Amino acid sequence: MAENRSFIREIKKLGQARATGATRLIALVLAVSLSIPVIAEAQSALKKVRLALPTKTVSFLAFYVAYRKGFYKDEGIELEPIIMQPSLASTAVLTGDLDYNGAVTGVIGAAVSGRPMKAVLFTVARPLQYLMSRNDIKDVRDLKGRKIAGSSPGGTVTFLTKLVLKNVGLDSERDVFLNPMGGTGASRLAALESGVVDAVILESPDNVLAQRKGFRELIFFGDQVEFPQNGFGTSEKKLKETPDEVFRMVRATLRGLAFSWDKRNYDQVIDIIMREMKPISAQLANESFEQVMRVITKDGSVKTESIQVLIDLVRENTKVTRPVTVNQVVDFTFLERAQKELGLR
Repeated sequence: MAENRSFIREIKKLGQARATGATRLIALVLAVSLSIPVIAEAQSALKKVRLALPTKTVSFLAFYVAYRKGFYKDEGIELEPIIMQPSLASTAVLTGDLDYNGAVTGVIGAAVSGRPMKAVLFTVARPLQYLMSRNDIKDVRDLKGRKIAGSSPGGTVTFLTKLVLKNVGLDSERDVFLNPMGGTGASRLAALESGVVDAVILESPDNVLAQRKGFRELIFFGDQVEFPQNGFGTSEKKLKETPDEVFRMVRATLRGLAFSWDKRNYDQVIDIIMREMKPISAQLANESFEQVMRVITKDGSVKTESIQVLIDLVRENTKVTRPVTVNQVVDFTFLERAQKELGLR
């Protein structure tokens, strides 16, 4: 630093002595060289933050938009998305190996079981899952005695599938063979194509691909039940120790939501979907966008009753008998402050 100040003094002296054109050029080069460490320091000031997402689907559009548009960097955050199962992600957040879990179902599931976690923002208000079947199965009740490939074992989507089947009069234990499959939507679609199963649970854009291959949409889960599926949450420890970082994460993600809803940004959003979901055509990106806009939130909030539906669903399937309230699993303070600052309330 002392050498830098010495250089600056020399430049000033040269300027005061009415330096020649060559001297001015040298002074300019020195000034630029001195600014390089400052620029590098500003870039390195970004804090790396790790966010777990359960899969790569269009339902996480708000995160993709905020990431691609630089909204996280605007907040001093270098976001690192990591694909991980929701239950494992919650454990990693609690151990400090991850910062946030982007599947609020996993966050709330952990909180219901007594782990110190809370959701802070919701990007999807309804499930964006579809029950797709072979084309010869024309009604969901025709699935009796058939095989269905669900999501991860013990995952919320598997619980949801059981609930949806119950709504249409099918018992997931007696009437169908529900096989919770991990992996991607593409692997479940491959199982349907090969005939290993008769129906699968898919998200967009995999459900659109399935339709193009001749498979039938039996149920859109968002028509059957309302509860928040995506967003993010973190440990209570982080909420207390780094509240400013949590707030900046919420504000950046809210900007991603607002950008997605603005019709003037349509072409840019489609381009982001194509880049994140590649290889994907513009037509498929358009169809996926139309589907996700059926369930995406406008301001990061959802009905408290729908959160309670999720809580009770998790309690039932994990045999938690004690009552759990919304305030025990969600911290709204960061969201409300960000909504106010961004004019979204």
